Amino acid sequence: MLNLITDAWIPVRRRTGRDVIRPDQIAEPDVLRPNWPRPDLNLACLELLVGLVYLAHPPQGSDDRENPPDADALREALRPLAPAFELLGDGPRFLQNFEPLEGTGAPIERLLIDSAGSSTTKKNQDLMVRHGRYQALSPPLAAMAIYTLQAFAPSGGAGNRTSLRGGGPMVCLVRPRKDELWPLIWANVPRGEGLTPDDLDVLPWMRPTRLSMPTGGQTPETFPANDSPSQPDPEVFFGQPRRLRLLARDGLIAEFIQRPYGASYPTSIWRHPLTPYYAKGVEFLPVHPKPGSFGYRQWRGVVLQSDGRRRPMALERYLRDVEGGDCSLIVAGWSMDNMKPRDFIWSEQPVFRLSSGEDEKRAADAVEAAEQAGYTLARQVSIGVGEGDIKSGAGMRAREALFDDTQTAFEQMLARMSAGAPFVPEDWVAELRRAALAIFDTEVTPELADLGEARRNAAVKARKQLLTAFAGRGASGKKIFNALRLESAGMQRNGGRAA
Repeated sequence: MLNLITDAWIPVRRRTGRDVIRPDQIAEPDVLRPNWPRPDLNLACLELLVGLVYLAHPPQGSDDRENPPDADALREALRPLAPAFELLGDGPRFLQNFEPLEGTGAPIERLLIDSAGSSTTKKNQDLMVRHGRYQALSPPLAAMAIYTLQAFAPSGGAGNRTSLRGGGPMVCLVRPRKDELWPLIWANVPRGEGLTPDDLDVLPWMRPTRLSMPTGGQTPETFPANDSPSQPDPEVFFGQPRRLRLLARDGLIAEFIQRPYGASYPTSIWRHPLTPYYAKGVEFLPVHPKPGSFGYRQWRGVVLQSDGRRRPMALERYLRDVEGGDCSLIVAGWSMDNMKPRDFIWSEQPVFRLSSGEDEKRAADAVEAAEQAGYTLARQVSIGVGEGDIKSGAGMRAREALFDDTQTAFEQMLARMSAGAPFVPEDWVAELRRAALAIFDTEVTPELADLGEARRNAAVKARKQLLTAFAGRGASGKKIFNALRLESAGMQRNGGRAA
């Protein structure tokens, strides 16, 4: 048996080494971070801890944000939740179907998002991630795996529902400038009121399981009782899209039973405080990670304010509640292609307290200018090396390099702006030009001597076109300059009128 409130089950790193703790012990000062064997479990564990504190002892105002409860107070606040957090047994089970399920058990490793499904295994197509990695899980590992799946659930065949943020959401966590785990968790807990023992049926496994089997052409959906972004429904941290029951034997969990048609969550209605959202028509939908590194090109609507996008509510609330508090933003999650995992990202990005909405817009303008510069560079590099596709090969490589090579300069520019310096768009154009020319020369110039005359002339012309764009001329130059609200060369010649 395992109770997730009263038992020690979470592996952590303390300053003195490894340990296994209860949830209330995260408030002890030397606990640094979760220490699960997989990064997705560590990410999900942070979310779980935020959710537990939200249920038990959330801040009620900005004053509370800078005065978190100590470990004793947190232990007392968590204690009433214990009946809802049994992993096994005859009563309600944590994040599992309320009623027992009948059927053949599936291998426990299929709880993990990157494990091969039954069809892939039968066809022996699981080449990159082989089946049979995990023959059985300890109860703590099974508990963390089941939470991770329910929180990030991708599509998984007919009737297997995705999480309330869709499959593989982007998770963003505010990290204050402190090393311990507790300040990180407390910074991300939404405001609210703690649950009482009589409120535990707000958790989906504490009541008969809601089904979403279509009837009459309609799929029943689960809606939040409270859709306030700043004080969300508790189920936002404990959604249950998958109908599961763990099967224990000899103290280990080797199989689980799954049935389709768990809760169906409309992602345009639910608002998770740890995820950014973007506008699609009149709806706002959760952002999902893309494969590869996460840099400033993805900052709009995540680190920076942006039209048509909403930063994570946890970041918005922290910036309002903690005046002058420096922080960074952990950005992590699975990049999914439907039900197939492509990449797991984990990045930490600086957060700059820009003094006005106009500064936020200018910072977003700088990102847009870099996007336009990246397209221009990719096109000219592709011409220079004789390739036609800017989305692969040297063109794609050059575009990615532009963002990598200007990341530090972008952060330094925002640091100056946060200290009160004005945004100087001409300086940013000069920085993009410097980086783009260096990348072009690295990709194209070394091969010039070996090219025929026609190819060599095309490469030389491509470099000239790149210089022309960074002077604000031509269609590409206008896009770069317009993003920064600079007059292009054509506008200047016509007295501010379009050429």
